[in-house]
Amino acid sequence: MKFILFACCLFAISILTAQTISADSQVRFEISSMGFKTVDGTVEGMTGAITFDPMKLDVVDFNVCVDAKQVKTGNAKRDDHLQKDDWFNTEAYPEICITSTSVSKTDDGYLAKGSLTMMGVTREIDIPFTFENNTFLGSLQINRIDYNLGEKTGTFMVGDEVDIQIVCKLQ
Repeated sequence: MKFILFACCLFAISILTAQTISADSQVRFEISSMGFKTVDGTVEGMTGAITFDPMKLDVVDFNVCVDAKQVKTGNAKRDDHLQKDDWFNTEAYPEICITSTSVSKTDDGYLAKGSLTMMGVTREIDIPFTFENNTFLGSLQINRIDYNLGEKTGTFMVGDEVDIQIVCKLQ
């Protein structure tokens, strides 16, 4: 009986401690280009701390960043340009970070409220997500101009709205 109680306590502690993010986690994005095509890309290098217990949402905490130098679109010339100061300015702002302030249960999964910080700009965001098989799947849409991304690039060349999918796998 003591063993069962001990095992239950260890399980509860392991859920409430910060969990390690797997190296194959990534952010995927899509943005319109020239009004008739889209550019898809990924951002890897996800690090941070996640505390998640679906039974105790009041203690859930996400503090996760991706390496802005890992923005990849499949076009080396474009990828190099995205590192420059008119886009991600990775020398001054090497990370893109999400921090949660609350998480609630929804009919489809969960809703994380928090902030997204990119290029020194922090904005409030909502991320609907699911959690299955140790993997968080979330999505949101942002306006790149809100974060000063490519401000001098017209909205015909590159659309304002960026669709983002987050795939965060825990080890």
